[in-house]
Amino acid sequence: MKYISFFLLVATVFLFSCKNQTNKKSESQIEKQKPNIVYILADDLGYGDVSFQGQTKFKTPNIDKLAASGMIFTQHYSGCTVCAPSRSSLMTGQHTGHTFIRGNKEWQPEGQHPLETKEITIAEVLQDAGYATGAFGKWGLGYPTSEGDPNNQGFAEFYGYNCQRIGHNYYPYHMWHNQEKIILKGNEGTQTDEYGPELIHKKALEFMEDNKDKPFFMYYPSIIPHAELFAPEEYMKKYRGKFDPEKTYKGVDNGASYKNGGYGSQPESHAAFAAMVDYFDMQVGEIIAKLKELGVYENTLIIFTSDNGPHQEGGADPDYFNSNGMLKGYKRDLYEGGIRVPMIAVWDGKIMAGTKTDHISAFWDIFPTVTEIAEISTPENIDGISFLPTLLGKKQKQHDYLYWEFHEKGGRKALRKGDWKLVNYNIKNPNKTTVELYNLSTDIGEENNVAANHPELVDELMNLLNSARTESEIFKF
Repeated sequence: MKYISFFLLVATVFLFSCKNQTNKKSESQIEKQKPNIVYILADDLGYGDVSFQGQTKFKTPNIDKLAASGMIFTQHYSGCTVCAPSRSSLMTGQHTGHTFIRGNKEWQPEGQHPLETKEITIAEVLQDAGYATGAFGKWGLGYPTSEGDPNNQGFAEFYGYNCQRIGHNYYPYHMWHNQEKIILKGNEGTQTDEYGPELIHKKALEFMEDNKDKPFFMYYPSIIPHAELFAPEEYMKKYRGKFDPEKTYKGVDNGASYKNGGYGSQPESHAAFAAMVDYFDMQVGEIIAKLKELGVYENTLIIFTSDNGPHQEGGADPDYFNSNGMLKGYKRDLYEGGIRVPMIAVWDGKIMAGTKTDHISAFWDIFPTVTEIAEISTPENIDGISFLPTLLGKKQKQHDYLYWEFHEKGGRKALRKGDWKLVNYNIKNPNKTTVELYNLSTDIGEENNVAANHPELVDELMNLLNSARTESEIFKF
């Protein structure tokens, strides 16, 4: 018995030693592994639609917790004031005066005008550097099988809505998983059994699980809270009757555009909007929990933001929810409310928790920031500036200016240089063209147009505005 006990003791010590060495090896591997990137993009979430930025009618506890865990950017801007060009700016690192997609240009029967093959995206660069790449949500940069298809732009896996128009609908007839069209039988006819954001979310969690042992880039462009206002019943119950008088919206409940871009009717628009943001907040919480469960949270840069300001479609009521806080304008505006968006960056142990920055940044800065973090080369033809120094509390290079253009509503341009903001509307109609100048340091709400008081500055900024872009054969003013 003594020999047996001694043998068991030696075996136990040996096994514990091997296990300890294995753990040490894996920890060393983690230290050498490039950081993961998780980019969470809300759809039409306003600057004031999260409670850490002043929303009082409902709470976003998981997003608030994320904000407390890292750095809040108070002056971060989207790529544009609508979906496709904003995403193009993000993917290419170029503002809308240079990026290929500058508008929501439809392609029938499904999808939008595609990015060209020659365009270099952030996903392609990361994929070439050994990253697993996945996109889960709404695409909008090229119809299925086109050169702009996500699989052809650097994403090894895609699940979700290829088409922005179909992405208006929360119970669609189909989704795309790479090149496979997934028919959702639970949504046939008028059925509403398979909630799009839930299906997408499950695939995103699976992607992180499958790639936990290698560096990964997960792009999570949610469709919430854009377009029709639909949420699962368990979430609707939480808010039903709390926002009376309710806003009733009569939408499309049959016909050719039903589940093909038309917004469904919603008798409880206020409750539905709060329920949707609540649901999205839950999903954000589950993404963070999954990163922690997999043991990769500490080695992951997490960015949370929105693609533009709040919309007024499908029964949405941004004034009721004060979705823009103190900002002027909505989606499709180039005032601050259309383009300034909430933004959080979290990187445990690298970014100081509970901090804020007033560094002026935009979507086109994400590309060089991520490539610098991953220690890979950045394409030369981009407009972005890495804000990694800001994240790490170091000296930061500043933009000379930020530029936006929008091709609908008569044509619109805007430029920010320092605290000065120039807004140029009705470009396509010289008889109606307006030029506005605001000092954002004293007039964040853009209420006082001081263009008449600063003619020389207006001339300088107008010259810069007009020289900031290259002409596009497809998206012309």
